[in-house]
Amino acid sequence: MKKENIYPWVVVGLLSVVAFLNYLDRQMLSTMQAAIGVDIAELQVAQNFGRLMAIFLWVYAVVSPFAGSIADRLSRKWLIVGSLGVWSLVTLLMGHCQTFSQMYWLRGLMGVSEALYIPSSLSLIADYHEGKSRSMAVGLHMTGLYLGQAVGGFGAIFASALSWRMTFQWFGIIGVLYAVVLVFCLKERRVSKAGGVAVDKQSLFKSFGLIFSNIAFWVILFFFASTSLPGWATKNWLPTLFAQHIDGGMAVAGPVATITIAFSSFIGVMIGGPMSDRWVKRNLKGRIYTSAIGLSMMIPALVLMGLGHGIVTAVASGLIFGLGYGMFDTNNMPILCQFVPSRLRATAYGFMNMVGVAMGALCTQLLGRISNLGLSFAILGGITAVALTLQLTVLRPQTDDMK
Repeated sequence: MKKENIYPWVVVGLLSVVAFLNYLDRQMLSTMQAAIGVDIAELQVAQNFGRLMAIFLWVYAVVSPFAGSIADRLSRKWLIVGSLGVWSLVTLLMGHCQTFSQMYWLRGLMGVSEALYIPSSLSLIADYHEGKSRSMAVGLHMTGLYLGQAVGGFGAIFASALSWRMTFQWFGIIGVLYAVVLVFCLKERRVSKAGGVAVDKQSLFKSFGLIFSNIAFWVILFFFASTSLPGWATKNWLPTLFAQHIDGGMAVAGPVATITIAFSSFIGVMIGGPMSDRWVKRNLKGRIYTSAIGLSMMIPALVLMGLGHGIVTAVASGLIFGLGYGMFDTNNMPILCQFVPSRLRATAYGFMNMVGVAMGALCTQLLGRISNLGLSFAILGGITAVALTLQLTVLRPQTDDMK
């Protein structure tokens, strides 16, 4: 019994490391722009940098629903291992790029491989952790993403100490080696209605039809997509915005933008996960209310990010945003579990990823063309307010774990 009780948390720990590498490998590029631009001149142009960041997101978005559907049918363990191995190899190869075109194509391939990871991992964690620990388990996994984002903020420092090429190469090697570790340590688990092992054999389009016939899923899809705009804006453009507003350039702005949000997001998860798991026992909307509290904190933080100036304002806005984002982020999969059965969750989350990342790609490209980056962030606060209103007024769960 002890091993059965402990291993679900071992899974969370194993996958948290993968999540760390997932965001680290994609985030480093945003803070190494200047260093890479010395060798690849096209990246000195903001629009080209926006294109490079966006191609990852567009490919990731297109692949996500199919990645989720595959995860509902095949072994999620091997999808996770293969995904990590491929994107780590891509990271290693990026350290050998000589042209913008080479980096552009590799960044697109990274989008394919990374798209396989999140639906597989969250679905696996949700199957290992039922209602009493689900939000906490998902949240702890998400802290790996935040930590990867934070360490990625030191990309400019790594590039200065090692060179940008060596930075990509070393983290790529680490990822490939860790994929080998997962081969021996990670185990699959499928849960059917009766509690046994099951693999969904429904056709691809029948699964899609079942998901999209669910009105609640449309609502979840909308507020997830809406909040993806500020989420991706802070990941890809906040270092650039803070570099305009505080002294010290990217070497200071990069860590401030990533560490403040990563640290406070971790705190948000530690608060929002247990709060949601307890609140839902008394009220089925407890997860929704916890998520809504997080969204309500993100709104003023985005306005402060966009319109404020100075290091104090930057740190304060990052901390408030991250705290709210952590409370929101830790409850997305648990809320989905209230409306979508286990056999379709990876597919459903794949569609959420598709729409959310597509919105992020659009936002990333648009922000690269808008001269007033600060005002754009403030406007994103208004969009988040719309998502908050929709979430609170429409979603009415009947169970905490739909079978």
